[in-house]
Amino acid sequence: MKLRVGITIGASPAEVWRVLEPIERHVDWMADAESITFTSSSRRGVGTSFDCRTRVGPLRTTDRMTITEWTPEWAMGIEHHGVVTGRGRFTLRRRPRGRTRFTWTEELTFPLWMGGAVGAIAAKPVLRAIWRRNLRRLKQLVETPNR
Repeated sequence: MKLRVGITIGASPAEVWRVLEPIERHVDWMADAESITFTSSSRRGVGTSFDCRTRVGPLRTTDRMTITEWTPEWAMGIEHHGVVTGRGRFTLRRRPRGRTRFTWTEELTFPLWMGGAVGAIAAKPVLRAIWRRNLRRLKQLVETPNR
């Protein structure tokens, strides 16, 4: 399943990156992420790995992730090693008037017990709605830094 969502944030890429960079804070804007536990000594950069306890409706799983790309103010890539496998990427692009276009792309594979490709088709609109809401939360967090 391929999925892409995006939002324009009223802040520079540097300001957006300041909120995006602390991986442990992703639970502040990702409604489906309950907790993050680092499994590597590093907490930033390529090679950083962590377990993310994820909840979508009644389904709960631990998503094992590794950072595969880390370009400050530009991109963060991730590989999923949990029940759902695949790759994801956040990109930040400077826009006029001090704004940033934040794009979230994922290419995920669902296991057979979750319906495989058919399960992915069913999950796609649900995940799109959750991730769009997550991006609205990120936008609010960046644009209202004293919250």
